[in-house]
Amino acid sequence: MKKDQMPHGRRAVLRLAAALGATATVGVVAADLLAAPERATGDAAPAAPPRRGAGPAAGPQAQAARLRPTSYRLQPMTAYEPPAFRRAVPPVRQRPFLGMSGVGRSMVLSFDDGPDPRYTPGILETLRRYDCRAMFFVCGEMAVENPDLLREMAADGHVVGNHSWSHPLIPKLRPSRIRDELGSTSEVVERTLGTAPLWYRAPYGAWNRHSFEIGAELGMEPLAWTVDTLDWTEPGAGTIVRRVLDGAAPGAVILSHDAGGDRAQSVTALRRYLPELLDAGYHITVPRR
Repeated sequence: MKKDQMPHGRRAVLRLAAALGATATVGVVAADLLAAPERATGDAAPAAPPRRGAGPAAGPQAQAARLRPTSYRLQPMTAYEPPAFRRAVPPVRQRPFLGMSGVGRSMVLSFDDGPDPRYTPGILETLRRYDCRAMFFVCGEMAVENPDLLREMAADGHVVGNHSWSHPLIPKLRPSRIRDELGSTSEVVERTLGTAPLWYRAPYGAWNRHSFEIGAELGMEPLAWTVDTLDWTEPGAGTIVRRVLDGAAPGAVILSHDAGGDRAQSVTALRRYLPELLDAGYHITVPRR
């Protein structure tokens, strides 16, 4: 602004300051449908055993595409944005959310470790057939090689969450490595979909204080589960179906996998238990933030 355009006089300055102050409003929308994490027992969700089998190896292009989290991702530069558009950073949790509350006969289906072009399309097709939404906690090394599957998830209304880059045991990592694992995955998702993940899940359900702090810095809430299908052990589609139906309850969060090994049983099981859940009056939904 040029000098001759500056307002003169104390009264003009005060009028300008009052006008600016009147327009500085902040709108925060948060519809937290999940049960309070403080109600969970223990310091963390029970850790699932390590995955058996391996998905497609991340090639050199995937490694080259891996990015260290930038300062923008960790500390959003919103100072120059209108206040109404500032992202609300969640609080640092001490435990992950385990399930939903106050949503009637609703359940959440979640799938970890993908996307995998061998199994994820079959899961998406079944969910689409029954017009259901689910959560996909993706690994960065898989997401960077399968961006079209990420776009398909988002286009169908599913929630894409962060499951780290390479599926490490988080408590054994330095904070800088945790930041790299979570931040790089969030960047891949944001670059592909235009929005960063709002939810994350620690591999093996192994959380620690640093993961809660860094997850919050990245704008994400932690979500665990209430029913583990143990589908990674390949127990048979019938066993997976039985575990889901036995654990079905209002607010339940079901853990399955769409990558990390042979997940053909998981795909088959979903085709069988999903219509049974719907016939039993359950509403398959996703949490909103």
